Amino acid sequence: MEKNMEAVRELMAAAKHLDEKGILNAIEGNVSLKRDGLIYVTPSGKNKAFLTEDMIAVVDEDGNQLAGSCKPTSELKLHLHVYKTRKDVGGVVHAHPTCLAAHAICGLPVRTKAYAELMTVYGSFEVAPYGRPGTDDIWKGIGPLLQKSDVILLENHGALAVGPSVLQAMNHMEAAEAIARVVTTAKLIGREKELPEEECRALLSMQEKNQKESIS
Repeated sequence: MEKNMEAVRELMAAAKHLDEKGILNAIEGNVSLKRDGLIYVTPSGKNKAFLTEDMIAVVDEDGNQLAGSCKPTSELKLHLHVYKTRKDVGGVVHAHPTCLAAHAICGLPVRTKAYAELMTVYGSFEVAPYGRPGTDDIWKGIGPLLQKSDVILLENHGALAVGPSVLQAMNHMEAAEAIARVVTTAKLIGREKELPEEECRALLSMQEKNQKESIS
């Protein structure tokens, strides 16, 4: 089949940007986008800094490979499940950035009552139950959490970000790691100066409303 080269270049741009930011590395992390009913996804075992157009795999919604010189990421099942679960999603980023991955390894969500940006955009970064990487188990606990936020943690594993496009999913992952660093650093410095409960409820209500509208 003939690839949509615009989709290929968009995917490569997102993957290389995340690599430059240190969010993806030589062996960890994968990126995909959905275009015209097909999934374009980064290859397994390839450094994202050196991707070429022919390496990008194209699969159908059942995971059958249609194009690409390399096999798709071993986490393809995770990506496919997200697209089936959230019809509004056009891009997925799975990565192991330091702060988010550390929280995932500890099984600890990223929550705060002191940082408005986290509450209004994501609410919190909650932790989905552990599932073995590369198997169907990895996605079985993510459904309910993905309805509430575009960024979640995968217990003992890493993080997952979704968006209407791969560039938006990229932005979510990059922003989430930065936010997690701020919240974690604040807790290390000392006690957070929490916002009033009424303000917290208002901020979280805004996030919930925006999330419902985005996936409806």
